Amino acid sequence: MSGSPRTHRLIVVRHAKSGWDDPLLADHDRPLAPRGRRAAPVMAAWLTGLGHAPSLALVSSARRTQETWALMAPHFPDATLRVEPALYHSAPETILALLQGLDTEGPVAIVGHNPGLAELAMALVARPPRHPHFARFPTTATLVADFAAHSWAGVAPGAGKVVDFAVPRDFEDGERA
Repeated sequence: MSGSPRTHRLIVVRHAKSGWDDPLLADHDRPLAPRGRRAAPVMAAWLTGLGHAPSLALVSSARRTQETWALMAPHFPDATLRVEPALYHSAPETILALLQGLDTEGPVAIVGHNPGLAELAMALVARPPRHPHFARFPTTATLVADFAAHSWAGVAPGAGKVVDFAVPRDFEDGERA
């Protein structure tokens, strides 16, 4: 491919805290807990405040990921939602293959699940952020990473540059502006 590679921005979001109140509910159908309903818009506001807005959101078909995105989406009115059943508890290789198959120009958000999402985040970045919770990638953890590539097909492990990373706890008690 000719020309210089351009920046492809990826926003990786683990779903917000989900509830376990109903033991008869299938895992796929678990809703967000009150803490999750509070955290999702906080993280979306943080992203918006830094100018990180996806143009496409790939969201797992699970209820908790759908609810997480629904609470974040008002901050990103121009983002297109694409529900991806393959993201439900997927392996990092599955998520990467999905990304590499994209034909889109703008920033992409992925809202999914651990352990695959955490493993993907660790694998994609050249240097992990100095954050005590990055490796664990707790609920509503959000990574923003840039890749120099001609297309999404060129996004590869170890090639990402961390732009930002935060977890909801960073915004409790005024710890972060």
